[in-house]
Amino acid sequence: MNTEGLQKAVSDVSSEIDRWNVDLEVISSTSDELIQAECACCGLKEDCTQRYVAKVKGSYSGNWVCGLCIEAVKERLEQVPKIAIQEAVCSHREFCQNFNSTTRLNPKLSLTLSMRDIAKRSSQKRNGKLARSSSCFN
Repeated sequence: MNTEGLQKAVSDVSSEIDRWNVDLEVISSTSDELIQAECACCGLKEDCTQRYVAKVKGSYSGNWVCGLCIEAVKERLEQVPKIAIQEAVCSHREFCQNFNSTTRLNPKLSLTLSMRDIAKRSSQKRNGKLARSSSCFN
């Protein structure tokens, strides 16, 4: 009888171990499985673990944001500390959409617009300096 009880106990323990191993395999395979995540701002696609995607979404109002865009959102939060993360993500998303709809489609036009902006700023700086210096002579 002792041997039968011992064999039954060993059998019960081994079946429990097998059940736990199966549960652990399911848990580890789902958390380490790579999925393709798309950045909510720039549209970049990356292969990431589900755990990482969930962590990033939890930190950025349910949006998965790539590493480069995360830095831009952080910078935006530093510039305007009173805005919410969601607003910073939306602001950067708008910037990316504007960039993708102009610069990527027509780089020559983008260069022209950038040169125009530089010329405007330079002119404003020169006009501002002249105005101050001429007021000093009066």
